[in-house]
Amino acid sequence: MGYKREMDVEIWSDVVCPWCYIGKRRFEHALAAFEHSGEVNVRWRSFQLDPNAPAASEGDPVERLAVKYGLTRAAAEAAQARVTANAATEGLDFRLDTARSGNTFDAHRLIHYAHSGGKQDSMKERLMAAYFVEGAAIGEREVLTRLAVEVGLDELAVRAVLDGDAYAADVRHDELEARQLGITGVPFFVLDRAFGVSGAQPSDVMLAALQQAWTSSHPLQMVSAGDIDTSCADESCAV
Repeated sequence: MGYKREMDVEIWSDVVCPWCYIGKRRFEHALAAFEHSGEVNVRWRSFQLDPNAPAASEGDPVERLAVKYGLTRAAAEAAQARVTANAATEGLDFRLDTARSGNTFDAHRLIHYAHSGGKQDSMKERLMAAYFVEGAAIGEREVLTRLAVEVGLDELAVRAVLDGDAYAADVRHDELEARQLGITGVPFFVLDRAFGVSGAQPSDVMLAALQQAWTSSHPLQMVSAGDIDTSCADESCAV
């Protein structure tokens, strides 16, 4: 039996999904406590909550939330307060009242481009922080270019990506795979294509999932002990 030296974790999420950012932090905390963290490969996958969103959404974020889910303004404000409180427990200072939503397709393309330069996690983190904390217009290309440059990507290369259709097929492939895997909400964590974890689960739940997936893909290898029995079992010992 071959020995699998690493474990792959794929995370489907959207840049404008608050639970995705909270889930990212919780996963990071779990990974930091995982004894094999250095052997885990993390890959961010694309999932658009609203593929038909305009490049920039106008108006009051609270009112947009209320209209989208059929809530009163008070209920929408309460929902935002609950999410903000959960984010705070993970050290995230959400400013949902200033969030400037928009279409995330180009942001996802940049995340794929960043992977080619080893900066995918940095790009994902920067985009989420810009949207949830800084009120950046996440669908505008000048904003995306600035954020990409801030994580160390080449400006001319970034502009070339955004001006064309590079990595568009990668985004669509991720979304197709999500449907094939039965993923209907995010965040969704897939461990070694064998275990799935839905939602921004607490860090201890994520850690247990990592440990279970690792044990499954790294079974104990038995070494022959020879012909002499030197073990004890069921209250008796070989003599």
